[in-house]
Amino acid sequence: MDYVAALDQAIARLHDEGRYRTFIDVERRKGQFPKAIWTRPDGSEKEITVWCGNDYLGMGQHPEVLAAMHEALDATGAGSGGTRNISGTTVYHKRLEAELADLHGKDAALVFSSAYIANDATLSTLRAIFPGLIIYSDVLNHASMIEGIRRGGGEKRIFRHNDLAHLRELLAKDDPAAPKLIAFESVYSMDGDFGPIKEVCDIAEEFGALTYLDEVHAVGMYGARGAGVAERDNQMHRVDIINATLGKAFGVFGGYIAASAKMIDAVRSYAPGFIFTTSLPPVVAAGAAASVRFLKGEGGRALREKHQTQAKILKMRLRGLGLPIIDNGSHIVPVHVGNPIHCKMISDMLLEDHGIYVQPINFPTVPRGTERLRFTPSPVHGAGEIDQLVKAMDTLWQVCALNRAEASA
Repeated sequence: MDYVAALDQAIARLHDEGRYRTFIDVERRKGQFPKAIWTRPDGSEKEITVWCGNDYLGMGQHPEVLAAMHEALDATGAGSGGTRNISGTTVYHKRLEAELADLHGKDAALVFSSAYIANDATLSTLRAIFPGLIIYSDVLNHASMIEGIRRGGGEKRIFRHNDLAHLRELLAKDDPAAPKLIAFESVYSMDGDFGPIKEVCDIAEEFGALTYLDEVHAVGMYGARGAGVAERDNQMHRVDIINATLGKAFGVFGGYIAASAKMIDAVRSYAPGFIFTTSLPPVVAAGAAASVRFLKGEGGRALREKHQTQAKILKMRLRGLGLPIIDNGSHIVPVHVGNPIHCKMISDMLLEDHGIYVQPINFPTVPRGTERLRFTPSPVHGAGEIDQLVKAMDTLWQVCALNRAEASA
């Protein structure tokens, strides 16, 4: 086989379909978020405004987070020194897990190197803990959940997105005695819609199933203390396993699960993705714990309120232009383009001509024909930045001769 030719063909296909991914060289500057510096391929620099980051609340720049990280760095150095069971467990890891367990009202929590790994490792490991486990998965679940379910082997059922009748139908067909688990999300990041947590928990109780909820795009953002949509809806106590991230609203890095002490102990003891992975550096664990603590309090509540206000303003302004936004009530603001080449073109023009950075979202992240720009406003995006974005979108929508449409839900 001509391996070089095969590589060329594979990459050429992505270019032809408008799906080739380009990494933009962006340098965040402390204290200036959402401003950043873009370094062009020719080495020249341009100040830009980041509109597609997942540091939803700007906590990656928060002084309390940075102070905690400086303290840990000075106290312990850079790395953790190994896996958790060998030499990689520190007081910083234990404090972080205690903060997370308290946040979600669970007995315990377990920190992983990312939320992707937490999903993959946990869902695949549950097959070993519960032989014969059948997993029922929402069709729009994140790739990490899909991978964990697939890699664990065993029976799985895919139910239509948020379709409770279809979920019930699938559960009713299976052996009542078989162990079951329903895996779903609280906020689906591409459309920004919510999972029906209460209704899923009702069905799970009826059929004796465990519940596994991904709150990655919700922690820090919803609920009285920022524990997520399950807290907001008073359903946290009914969810058996909660997965979330430390790298989005908390502004740092890593992922975790929170559950009963026995569930955490079992996953900790059986999951290869946890056992054989170097633990988070103490400096990262310290920063994450500080962020969680801050967002639990009054400062976090103020940030969440301001964030929701900014998201509502941006949606209203874009809808006023007749742009086809997808508004499902969350903080995520997708604008439907429907063509990967046009999507990349608008993204490039926003960056070069207007200093606005938003990455195109193309297949396979979203289905073909639903390509979009996904904006993530934050409390630190001011009126000036919103004005700049709205005017640029109005101009480029005309330049690219794209259809305007009523906002869709």
